Amino acid sequence: MRSICQLKFLAWLGLVGLVSLTSIAHAQSYPVRPIKAIVPYAAGGFSDQASRVIAEAMSRNLGQNIVIENRAGGGGRIGSEAVSKMTPDGYQLLMTTNGTKTYMAVVEKSLSYDPVNDFTPISLVGKYGLLMVVNPSVPAKNLPEFLAYARDAKTKGKINYASSGMGSGLHFAGELFNAMGKTDMVHVPYKGSGPGMQDVLAGVCQVIFDGAAKPQIDADKVRLIGTTSSVRDPRYPDIPTLSEGGLTGYDLTYWVGIFAPKGLPPEIQARLNASVKTALAEPDVQRKLNGMGMTLVGSTPEQMVQEIRTETAKLRQIAAQIPGGVN
Repeated sequence: MRSICQLKFLAWLGLVGLVSLTSIAHAQSYPVRPIKAIVPYAAGGFSDQASRVIAEAMSRNLGQNIVIENRAGGGGRIGSEAVSKMTPDGYQLLMTTNGTKTYMAVVEKSLSYDPVNDFTPISLVGKYGLLMVVNPSVPAKNLPEFLAYARDAKTKGKINYASSGMGSGLHFAGELFNAMGKTDMVHVPYKGSGPGMQDVLAGVCQVIFDGAAKPQIDADKVRLIGTTSSVRDPRYPDIPTLSEGGLTGYDLTYWVGIFAPKGLPPEIQARLNASVKTALAEPDVQRKLNGMGMTLVGSTPEQMVQEIRTETAKLRQIAAQIPGGVN
């Protein structure tokens, strides 16, 4: 006869097996209702547009609608914090940029959520760089010419660059440029890149690093000097990156990624990761996102976490060099 211990062990094995089968069955049937995806920014912006493209494609291969809800405020903090407290059942997602993950971890003295540990990573969608543009009054046509112009005794310290605010990606881009290019551009913060671009067009500022500058570039209202990411912008394949143009190693990249609340079952995490990769393989999705200047990625969750940790460490180094700090 079996001992009581053996019977308890067999009962435990049966319970584990039942839980595993239930989990697998749940993942196989998922999703059974629409999914809500929080975009922590206002409607119409870059991240919102990119999120809608990927959400529409994922809806097709998942067989359920992914409904975008814009929950803006606090530079993305409000929507991100809300998702961190939601139920990890696969029906609440966060579609966001590294602004809420790496930049905020550096510039916020007390962040209300942990960018890594309070979320389940799903996948990076794609990366994109900022476009360094200048007012046409600047005589430089390319990066070497701009560096010579900015370092000249007559203009050194007299070139203004606009940003979307203290501690923003545009601010980091300008200060990294100053440090690596040995220039002395003056930072002029605005409440958003839109007002900053207006003052570049008016000649109040001469430079801006802006991911949404394509209309002004194509209309010859500003001149494109280079791109901040390590790969060329797919919209301007003939324009060298800043690293290629002379600032070897310059790389400041934005990305869009998808997360769920902490505790998402691994089977559902894998299902969503596969859905992202299937969506990114669609030619129409590639056309739309490439047209926005995005290089598509489709990562593993582990690669996503490593990206956050590596980038946060890099931004902390840049922040340490910014006069007056970023807080």
